[in-house]
Amino acid sequence: MAQTYNITLLPGDGIGPEIMAVTVKVLEAVGQRCDLAFTFTEALIGGSAIDATGNPLPDETLTTCRQSDAVLLAAIGGYKWDTLPRHQRPETGLLGLRAGLELFANLRPATILPQLVDASSLKRELVEGVDIMVVRELTGGIYFGQPRGIFDGANGDGGGQRGVNTMAYTDTEVDRIGRVAFETAQKRQGRLCSVDKANVLEVSQLWRDRITALASDYTDVELSHLYVDNAAMQLVRQPKQFDTIVTGNLFGDILSDAAAMLTGSIGMLPSASLGASGPGVFEPVHGSAPDIAGQDKANPIAQVLSAAMMLRYGLNQPIAAKKIEQAVLSTLDRGYRTGDIWSEGTTSVGCEAMGEALLAALA
Repeated sequence: MAQTYNITLLPGDGIGPEIMAVTVKVLEAVGQRCDLAFTFTEALIGGSAIDATGNPLPDETLTTCRQSDAVLLAAIGGYKWDTLPRHQRPETGLLGLRAGLELFANLRPATILPQLVDASSLKRELVEGVDIMVVRELTGGIYFGQPRGIFDGANGDGGGQRGVNTMAYTDTEVDRIGRVAFETAQKRQGRLCSVDKANVLEVSQLWRDRITALASDYTDVELSHLYVDNAAMQLVRQPKQFDTIVTGNLFGDILSDAAAMLTGSIGMLPSASLGASGPGVFEPVHGSAPDIAGQDKANPIAQVLSAAMMLRYGLNQPIAAKKIEQAVLSTLDRGYRTGDIWSEGTTSVGCEAMGEALLAALA
């Protein structure tokens, strides 16, 4: 009897519905081959939720997500909602989803696929073979610290304004993301680099102290430390030195995007957001691309690979995950490319045709 999983789908905005439709077909196909069954429930988030309900994260959506085995998210946002107050924007819905599901660990791989090594803006010899996993703390740090806001009277004479954000971490928050990072490194090449700014920030000194203390529990992992400015430079200078990187919310936001562009196209990269228990959220790194929405131009591969991460990290189905990943590689080997990764000598296809090619590879 097939193992059944309840999956919440959050197509969101822009190209989201297009790439989600491809991914559902891929999941159904791999399910048939691996004796898995999926029950899909679609819910609103982001701009589409604002248009329908006035709320970027309706209560019904969060309830549905909590009751599922995993959440597959496509993309949110777009020009039409950029002028809304910050608390009403699509991005607020995403932050609310992460907080509501208590997702504190974000896993973002940056892997150079051999078929696309020349798509990178760096020289082939620098990026060939790069395989990095960035583990970013997701619910603490400066994005959530208090106090925050824009305050009047900053000059002491009743005039002027002052913007305030607070970077804060507790030892418990650092320990739990640190353990995720060490355990991730154990499954990879056994090397973990912790990134901070401990030379000038007390919060980073606490971070470094706690990560160092955890190392005694993971003697099979080689731990190193870098300041964030040096880490950014090293990602461009010698990216193959990295295996697994762990860092805080702000630094992780920046470094994971830098690592993503080593691959040449952000349209190829998935991510996973995990908590201590309950469903994780799996989503592509790219945005909603409203300029090409509805034109069959989107690259669905990052969404499809996010489904593979869901199978591996969220549902403990590594065989099914591997089949999807192999289908992606096979499709690229056969020369199929969407516009963002097209090069001379390859076959240009749209979103739907790329989906059909992936299904053919699975078959």
